[in-house]
Amino acid sequence: MVNFINTAPIYETWKKRSHPSDWQVFEAPPSTLNQMLADGELDLGFVSSYEYGVRPQEYRILPDLSISANGSVGSVFLFCRIDPQLLDNETVLLSGQSETSIALIKIILEEFYKVHPQYVVGDVHGDLADQAAAILAIGDEALRLSSEGHFPYQLDLGEVWCKYTDLPFVFAICAVREEFCRNHPQTVSEIHKEFLACRGEGSRQLESICSQVAPRIPMHPDECYVYLRAIEYDLTERKQLALEKYYGYLIARGEVSPHSVPLQFFSYE
Repeated sequence: MVNFINTAPIYETWKKRSHPSDWQVFEAPPSTLNQMLADGELDLGFVSSYEYGVRPQEYRILPDLSISANGSVGSVFLFCRIDPQLLDNETVLLSGQSETSIALIKIILEEFYKVHPQYVVGDVHGDLADQAAAILAIGDEALRLSSEGHFPYQLDLGEVWCKYTDLPFVFAICAVREEFCRNHPQTVSEIHKEFLACRGEGSRQLESICSQVAPRIPMHPDECYVYLRAIEYDLTERKQLALEKYYGYLIARGEVSPHSVPLQFFSYE
């Protein structure tokens, strides 16, 4: 499970419910979960959409689950000291926590804005942060930087993607290793149903969940409520189309497997 508060409407509910003892949960940033799933250290989890695109033959997607936004996402930002359209040859510092967002900002800058910066992956609070013309930050880090208000330009990546494609953006999906689907279909089915139940319960209890998790940033519970209301956790046909659009850009750029489309889902049969 991604250890950002954007998973709280599902995860905080999950933690209060009873589960079999062998359903062990590991918390980490998306990039860590991506690698663990790829290495077979995890059987399933919410991982970057990018990870599925790289190794689609190894995974199945759990239906109707994602971390996505139909427009502004509020926690995936490019923070700029200059106009983003002037970033050609400038240094852009990229958080290494999400391969999906790294690939997305490259699409936005190079394909949409027609600029080609110099990219460096590193700590958004490290020494390079003071020298870079722009910083990509995600999750709780992005929420903190946004609240500090030090940057004159803030690009919400979900909002920019929507503007140029007229589609939502899917930042993470719930992927299951293919071999685990084959060997333990009943367990996969039960976990899938539990995720959906947690999502429904979390939606109904969102105000209390916000009061619980807002101090982690820290932010006011009302701000947290506005933020989490904009995060969506389904995977509608339109979002599947958006995911395929994203993979289309990455296939053309040679970054992911051409087999990433069409999407392959876990089936109960």
